[in-house]
Amino acid sequence: MKTSPLPVVTVTLNPAIDQTVVVEGMTLGEVHRASSVQSNAGGKGVNVASCLADWSVPVIATGILGGGNPGPFEALFSAKSIRDLFVRVPGETRTNIKIADPTRNETTDINLPGPVADEAALERVKAVLNETVAPDSLVVLAGSLPAGLPDDTLARLAAALRKRGARVVVDTSGAPLRAALSAPAQDLPFCVKPNQHELEEWAGKSLAGREDLLAAAQALQASGIAIVVVSLGAEGALFVTKDQVLMGRSEPVETLSTVGAGDAMVAGLVAAFREDAPLEDVARLSNAFAAAKLGRIGPHLPDADEVQRLARAVVVTELPAGRDLKQQA
Repeated sequence: MKTSPLPVVTVTLNPAIDQTVVVEGMTLGEVHRASSVQSNAGGKGVNVASCLADWSVPVIATGILGGGNPGPFEALFSAKSIRDLFVRVPGETRTNIKIADPTRNETTDINLPGPVADEAALERVKAVLNETVAPDSLVVLAGSLPAGLPDDTLARLAAALRKRGARVVVDTSGAPLRAALSAPAQDLPFCVKPNQHELEEWAGKSLAGREDLLAAAQALQASGIAIVVVSLGAEGALFVTKDQVLMGRSEPVETLSTVGAGDAMVAGLVAAFREDAPLEDVARLSNAFAAAKLGRIGPHLPDADEVQRLARAVVVTELPAGRDLKQQA
């Protein structure tokens, strides 16, 4: 496999400081004493960048950052040698509170508002991308949008990046995802990673049966997206290309926090894409990244040997079109 020499570029327009509070046996309306609390620079694209850096992939991180509290982000980028090209705007980056209950393997999210952005700030991000993105660059557009930017912002960025010859990976939800998926075929991203609910929103119907889920994923892929990855939580993920359909599932691991596991999966996808890996290796590495992240608070991976061990343990099954995935899970 040939590894690309180009750095990966991640774009996070609405980053956050993730404050994870560990509370055992949490009950709403009751008083609890937290067993630990930890704050990390976060936001989906920042998490992807952090995991890629742990895998020794060169990364450029950009997006829109509040100028009032950049310290956690600057510390992370410095510690992991991530090139910081974030645009600073007035105000403070939002805080997302994560209440993790290890006794139930559950995490409750409370996402606070952040600074308002505008087209001027977005133009500065576009200027960064124009300077850093080359043909065949891998670019991750991830996360929600800050107040002030329209729903089609990521769709417009994806279209412009594709015209530059970049391979764009989009991981978002709601209206920004709908806009990205409704773009003309020539403007669609290289890869998307919806979960089942997000795929149902695109399909406009419930996908209760696995055959329906597979059919919807194949229809989305056929619209012009090279690789569709449907994340299914503990069941693993579905990987769909024009010629191949795989189901990948990791071995059970001890879970400390589920926060950022989906972002770690995106990092694993990108790491595999960077090596032009076959689809089976894409499924193994992305599932391994997600599983490895479950045992850690914050956007961090264990050493490479542990990730590779987890990748070897991933169960990968090839599925013919229309086959009921319940029999393969």
